[in-house]
Amino acid sequence: MDIEPSSDSPERFKLYDELELLEFQDKFVIKSHQSSNQGFWINRCDGNINLLDGDTNLESPSNTSTIYGVVGTIRLVVGTYAIVITSRKEVGSFLGFPVYHLTSMRVLACNEALRFATGQEKKDEAYFTTLLKAVESMPGLYYSYETDITLSLQIRSKLVEGWMRKPIWKQADPRFVWNRHLLEELIECKLDRFIIPLVQGSFQKTELKVKDTLSTVTLISRRCTRRLGTRMWRRGANLDGDTANFLETEQLFETEDFRSSFLQVRGSIPILWEQIVDLSYKPHLRVISHEQTPNIVTRHFNDLKQRYGEIIAVDLTDKHGEEGQLSAAYAAEMQNQQNVRYMPFDFHCHCGSSNFDNLKILYDDISEDFEKQRYFLIDSKGNVLEEQNGIVRENCIDSLDRTNVTQCYLAEKSLNLQLQRIGLLTLSESISMFVEEFGKFRTLWAEQGDEISLEYAGTFALKGDLVRYGKQTLTGMIRDGMSAISRYYLNNFHDGVRQDALDLISGHYNISRNSPSLQQNNFEPFSKTINMQILPVASALIIGGLTATTLTLQQAGRNAHQYVSSVVYAGITAGVMAIVKANGRQLCSRPRLCGLL
Repeated sequence: MDIEPSSDSPERFKLYDELELLEFQDKFVIKSHQSSNQGFWINRCDGNINLLDGDTNLESPSNTSTIYGVVGTIRLVVGTYAIVITSRKEVGSFLGFPVYHLTSMRVLACNEALRFATGQEKKDEAYFTTLLKAVESMPGLYYSYETDITLSLQIRSKLVEGWMRKPIWKQADPRFVWNRHLLEELIECKLDRFIIPLVQGSFQKTELKVKDTLSTVTLISRRCTRRLGTRMWRRGANLDGDTANFLETEQLFETEDFRSSFLQVRGSIPILWEQIVDLSYKPHLRVISHEQTPNIVTRHFNDLKQRYGEIIAVDLTDKHGEEGQLSAAYAAEMQNQQNVRYMPFDFHCHCGSSNFDNLKILYDDISEDFEKQRYFLIDSKGNVLEEQNGIVRENCIDSLDRTNVTQCYLAEKSLNLQLQRIGLLTLSESISMFVEEFGKFRTLWAEQGDEISLEYAGTFALKGDLVRYGKQTLTGMIRDGMSAISRYYLNNFHDGVRQDALDLISGHYNISRNSPSLQQNNFEPFSKTINMQILPVASALIIGGLTATTLTLQQAGRNAHQYVSSVVYAGITAGVMAIVKANGRQLCSRPRLCGLL
């Protein structure tokens, strides 16, 4: 099936897919393997980019290696740093073009001028380079050398003739270009064939066989960069209506004769709210009262309507406790939204931990509107047979676990409609009747859920068994428990730095040498000092106090004086625990660069 120019077509723009990195004492040279005179070099003193020419001296580099692309460059307080792709893995194809998973990066330091910097500048630079090290291990980054992967099949079908001849970065939807800020200097230097738009999200692919017809299902999720962040430090919306953890997920179904596409989106509840870590297992939710809240909600849904059409907003949060208060605040704002169908559905109440099939209650409520939204369908000749004219927007608290279960369920319903439309299934049949193929389909969604969760929360998704098997298993419960503990640790003691790294590379925090230092901006982290010195001591005191209390109580039967010791040890332990709890927010890893909004 060929509805676009082939990868061999001279009309299609293609990036250099293999580069040579030459390291000199005064510069880094990056040039194409295919065309040795195509490339550029970066001055290791001032970080300036220069195009290669006949006068560039390339003799006797100290090291030569192969790289697979340039992620971008960034200027810090003193130096400039280039980030390059050192390894990749081909994971499938998108509409016939290879897609790669970025598996490792390397930061090249062009900071020879650092030796002339002040003491404070060196401290600031050291913190920012620490953040770049965190960037090196960012998960879920995908790209293609031959096509743009940020646009859905339906959008691509409407592009004007010649669009594919543009540089790939010009084709891309800037919302989903993870390294857009890092590409600015390469764009200014017109290095189009070196500019790789990266998408953070997930790319999963599987083959299905339905009634002797072979097909492929591709699941691609694209994370929006407008409110990029970690689970606890990016909640809700900003004043522009951009929400945390916003993703567009496209399910592509392809046979020899047809291609179809079904889109869903997810994102945090689009009002102002926060959940600041404070060492408690479940920090308090707080809705932020703001006069701009109605405008924020309107901006968010107007943007969605303009891009996707009619909207069904499915809210999967609990309807009691603090979640219930947040959900009620959301519901109150949604009363003022015209042409948006708001559907509250208490997932935990209806589905509990294992009643996955109870999502039928939700589907029965929205099925008429859902089926009217349709999907995109095109035949082998390029004829458009169906168009998707609306979208379901799901959320829970994190827009991870409950959301992924629900999106998988609705994607299954849409796939059934598509299979029936092209004649592979009758109206009474469904993909779930083909047990092995249905298992592949659900595994696809479960693995996508894990990858999205790793990017936002730092762990695998919870409720993965509901997606894979439709029920909770003992192994799944153990895995969920381990993931919950890991989330607690990462959210409290690691995500502040990770949030700063994301704010830095996305351009939400801008650095200039003339700007105030971190110390002058009151960003010198009290929490960092406490975490390094007080927290280990406090932990040791608590553990030691509990141990001493237990031992003295065991001996109390033989020696009455041990009762007094037990009370003393218990009192000390309780006192330390109270101090830790009272100062929980200061003891946690907190972002230093940007505010919550």
